[in-house]
Amino acid sequence: MSILNNEQIELKAKEYLEELLAKEEPIKPRDRMKIPPQTMPHQDEFARRHNLDEVALGLTMEQARIEAMRCLQCVKKTCVADCPVQIDIPRFIGYVAEGDMQGAADEIKKVSLLPSICGRVCPQETQCQQNCAVGKGLKDVDKAVTIGRLERFVADWERATGNIRIPEVKPDTGKKVAVVGSGPAGLVVAADVRREGHRVTIFEAFHKLGGVMRYGIPEFRLPNDIIDQEIDTLAKMGVEFRTNYVVGRTRKLMDLINKDGYDAVFIGTGAGLPMFMGIDGENLVGVFSANEYLTRANLMRAFDREHADTPIYNSKNVAVLGGGNVAMDAARMAVRLGAEKVYVVYRRTEKEMPARVEEVAHAKEEGIEFRFLQNAKRIIGDGNGRVKALECLRYELGEPDESGRRRPVVIPDSEFILNVDTVLVSIGNGSNPLISQTTPELNVNKWGNIIVDEKQKTSVDRIYAGGDIVLGAATVILAMGEGRKAAAAINDLLASN
Repeated sequence: MSILNNEQIELKAKEYLEELLAKEEPIKPRDRMKIPPQTMPHQDEFARRHNLDEVALGLTMEQARIEAMRCLQCVKKTCVADCPVQIDIPRFIGYVAEGDMQGAADEIKKVSLLPSICGRVCPQETQCQQNCAVGKGLKDVDKAVTIGRLERFVADWERATGNIRIPEVKPDTGKKVAVVGSGPAGLVVAADVRREGHRVTIFEAFHKLGGVMRYGIPEFRLPNDIIDQEIDTLAKMGVEFRTNYVVGRTRKLMDLINKDGYDAVFIGTGAGLPMFMGIDGENLVGVFSANEYLTRANLMRAFDREHADTPIYNSKNVAVLGGGNVAMDAARMAVRLGAEKVYVVYRRTEKEMPARVEEVAHAKEEGIEFRFLQNAKRIIGDGNGRVKALECLRYELGEPDESGRRRPVVIPDSEFILNVDTVLVSIGNGSNPLISQTTPELNVNKWGNIIVDEKQKTSVDRIYAGGDIVLGAATVILAMGEGRKAAAAINDLLASN
């Protein structure tokens, strides 16, 4: 089957949309099922290995309308039920199908101020698209209506037209709320609380705002100017920001209430404490957590070797240990930083990988080699304290574990050597213990995650928490969902006082 280039995709979409609009009668559900899914244009796979420009270029106007026409406008809105922030998905898609992009944007903005971000990085295939009637009707979840791409299109259209509407803010109540962390959960809380007229201050430990969206996700997936635009909307709503402010060090958490007069606090500090495997050789030069590697490249701009103040390791042969989205980001960043060979070493098969299917496909296109059913046993040094090689074991799959995935079982005497000079460990993150250590009143579980009730309230009155600091490492949209619940609870609290 021949692959169409971006110009051919655009021309084909224009012609097909004209055909659909020429029909005199409304399109029936069975005919909607026959409309083909639209292919997202992408940057050339060879060119993108040498730049940090966004890989996925977004749907065209014609493609977006065609894709929206695939929606059956179901009475039972499973997509809404599966959306952590409860966007009325059929309604906004209906506006797109009609060509009313402003109507679509306004509908999304009723509950989400981060559509440009969610449309790019959220795993829609396991959330709002998972139970789409179109995908189920075609017996293929990959053929579901691509809700995330439509959400991205609408947000990008709004930004391109310069017609970004700032949500209405109610009159000042005199109440103050502190938000600790400027990641997705914190930004959602700030927006929803500010809408009600309460004063909001976001405290961020880094010098740049955006949390994991800024330091953890490369620009080829999520450009920084998009994060900046979403934050600018909050600033125009009157949210205040304080950067380089480490709550727990610069100021203790309880002091925000007891000394600074905040009426409520939300903790959204994420889960940025990297985990390691505990194998021999992890202290060698050339071993990094994927988090550190990405933070240096993304936040500290280390890829700009001539101007950046922070260094980044020069690598030729890189092994990335893990199979999630962070592993994909680290592997693809290594390619862009000049690595000649990049391996992703994962102890299960591709079917069990938690990374998004699209990100895995992009990694393969960029020449990354996947070593499935393998895992690191030890890291070997060169005698001078630097990584020389990785000793690995081969695995086979056994019975399912508590996650439902088949458990990887070591094949005896299967050791082999992979020659690498860099190892990036991406096996998950834990919660930074700083706030819990300096706030003994907060109850945490054995992993250091803050314990909350159904309204995101912690064990301390007037203090709420959400996102990865509660869930462990999760997704942007799940963090946003927790932020919405916490904001609703905070607004109820302040309305009653």
